[in-house]
Amino acid sequence: MTVTDPIADMLTRIRNALMAKHDQVLVPSSKMKLSIARILREEGFISDYEVLQGKPRRAIKIHLKYNDRTRSAISGLERVSKPGLRVYVQQKEIPRVYGGLGITIVSTSKGVKTGQQAWRLGIGGELLCNIW
Repeated sequence: MTVTDPIADMLTRIRNALMAKHDQVLVPSSKMKLSIARILREEGFISDYEVLQGKPRRAIKIHLKYNDRTRSAISGLERVSKPGLRVYVQQKEIPRVYGGLGITIVSTSKGVKTGQQAWRLGIGGELLCNIW
């Protein structure tokens, strides 16, 4: 089955696993999803991720992070740019999520970066998602 928006599918799988209090979640692999998982690990929203080599397809196993086993490190996930409506921003237009408590993930010409990294580099790009 093909998915029209693989990034939204990844975010939904993570959101559903968090609501069900799972320790990990499997997501079909792609370069973009690996970049997003790397950023989530660097920013402390997930504990780790690993790439599983499967016969039909590779998958990413994302290990979710919980604070005192009741509250997850991720409070919310929001897809910004969708296939039907792409959202592009310049450096000055990169939004802050919850006054800096969350992050914006931006696809730039220099790779997938957080909003803060893109702002420091002085580049804009496509707003992929907000995480807080």
